[in-house]
Amino acid sequence: MADYESVQRAPLRLKGSGAAPALGKRKKKAAKDKSKILEQIVSSKKQEEEKKRALDKRTPAQLAYEKMQEKRQMERILKKASKTHKQRVEDFNRHLDALTEHYDIPKVSWTK
Repeated sequence: MADYESVQRAPLRLKGSGAAPALGKRKKKAAKDKSKILEQIVSSKKQEEEKKRALDKRTPAQLAYEKMQEKRQMERILKKASKTHKQRVEDFNRHLDALTEHYDIPKVSWTK
C-alpha cells in the first residue's frame, strides 16, 4: 500500500495550459453577421469558377466536340436500354435467318 500513497489524485493537466479551466463554464461564441458569411461563400464560389476557367485550356471546338461525344453516348445508351434481352435475341436470330448459306460453317469431314 505504501506504493500507492504517492499517487496524484487531482485531474490531469496539459503542459502549457496553466490552471485547469473550471468545469461547466464555457465561453460563448461571438455572433457573426450572416450576410458577411453569405458574401464570403458567394465570393469563394466565384473564385473557384474563375480558377476552373483558367485551368481549362480547351478551345471552343474541343468543348463542342466533347459535348457532341457525350450526347451521342447518351443516345447509344438509351437505344440499348430501349430493348429487352429477349427482343435483341429475336432480332439477331432474324438477322441470321436472312443471311445466305455462304456464311454457314463448312463441313470438314472427309469420310462422307
